[in-house]
Amino acid sequence: MKTNLSKLYKTEDWLAVWIGFAVIAIACIAVLTGAFDFAAAKFSTWHLWEDVAEKKSLLAQLNGAFWVKLLRTFLVLGVLFTLGVKLQGGKVKEYIPAFLCLFVLAVVVRLISAEFTLNRYLEWAFWALIVGLLISNTVGVPQWLRPAIRTEFYIKTGLVIMGFSVLFSNIAKFGLYGLGIAWIVTPIVIIFMWWFGTKVLKIGNKPLVITLAAATSVCGTSAAIATGAAAGAKKNDLGIAISISIIFTILMMVFEPMIIRATGMSQLMGGALIGGTVDSTGAVVLAGNALGPEAEQAAVLVKSIQNILIGFIAFFVALFFATRVDKTEGKKVGAGEIWNRFPKFIIGFFVASLVASFLVQPLAGTDSVKAINGVLDQYKNWCFVLAFTSIGLDTNFREIAKQMQGGKVLWLYVVGQLFNIALTFFAVWLLLSGVLFEIPVLDLYK
Repeated sequence: MKTNLSKLYKTEDWLAVWIGFAVIAIACIAVLTGAFDFAAAKFSTWHLWEDVAEKKSLLAQLNGAFWVKLLRTFLVLGVLFTLGVKLQGGKVKEYIPAFLCLFVLAVVVRLISAEFTLNRYLEWAFWALIVGLLISNTVGVPQWLRPAIRTEFYIKTGLVIMGFSVLFSNIAKFGLYGLGIAWIVTPIVIIFMWWFGTKVLKIGNKPLVITLAAATSVCGTSAAIATGAAAGAKKNDLGIAISISIIFTILMMVFEPMIIRATGMSQLMGGALIGGTVDSTGAVVLAGNALGPEAEQAAVLVKSIQNILIGFIAFFVALFFATRVDKTEGKKVGAGEIWNRFPKFIIGFFVASLVASFLVQPLAGTDSVKAINGVLDQYKNWCFVLAFTSIGLDTNFREIAKQMQGGKVLWLYVVGQLFNIALTFFAVWLLLSGVLFEIPVLDLYK
């Protein structure tokens, strides 16, 4: 009993939940009471020498208020993650200087990604990965920095914080249209990629197959982390799945809106197609915006509804791997084994979503929830940029080449994504073209 209780404050998954809850609770108190400022630092789009398109220059942003927010961000995350490392048995004296350096790299990443021209095409996740990869594949990662490279810890915490923004009210806003596009297509794509990867391509690394399938069909990195944890994927599996997802997300973010516009597809249909096929939520917003405001809203709603699936998919993957893939002959798999495999931070994701949807929103109102999420969004982004930089630092091109299995992994993603696009397009046409169902009006989900 004592051992089981200690897992609640000594394991990475549960500590990610408590840290996420702590950030959410403080943000709620700060916004709802107005007693103090809890906003994290953020670089607005900048140009080095002058204002461009009414954006502030870099020097104009670096005022006293910005440095206060940056210090606050560092202290909040630094204290919470250091406490988490301490409870896991890590050495605080080694972690603190390493985290400081990692945080500085994260600041550099966010600074680069906010530059006016770069910001128009590539989001910060790409630059975080690039900065980390450049260091790891050139000068190498110094040993003293390695204690801070805790990819899963950062991104699990970010996912718990992200849960507060996943409102179940989004289902009501887009109704059966969103459910049909996001919830029916996604499981079919995962099953198809699992079959194609294990039976056709005969990839032996099954955790990698299911991780890449989830990244392709749901929302890239977030789904990959959750599913990879449920399937017992290794760090290298996670790294290659995320790397491939990011590369193709960039390509799709740029070219998919162009192709949709060339076909003459409506904004509503184009946005829904983007929301169901582009992996990253941030890339979905940018790609949808390239088509127009209606497309942007449709894209975000479909992706938000799709994001709710993260927890369900992680549960079923844990169940499937425990009872089928990793089952030992003659050994009965009980509920305990399934529970051990299930990524506990997903519980935090769900609880945060439920609290926002059924407690804070009804009591405080939609505007308050938006204000809270405005604060939480930046803390989530800082957690993610720490994670993506860590992935880059922990990834070696030689290791990625070995994991590609002669190009099979790349083929798995390409074929799976093409199948995803085709099936999503069919669902979008069926539901939103007006042939069979009434086309929803924009006011329904403003």
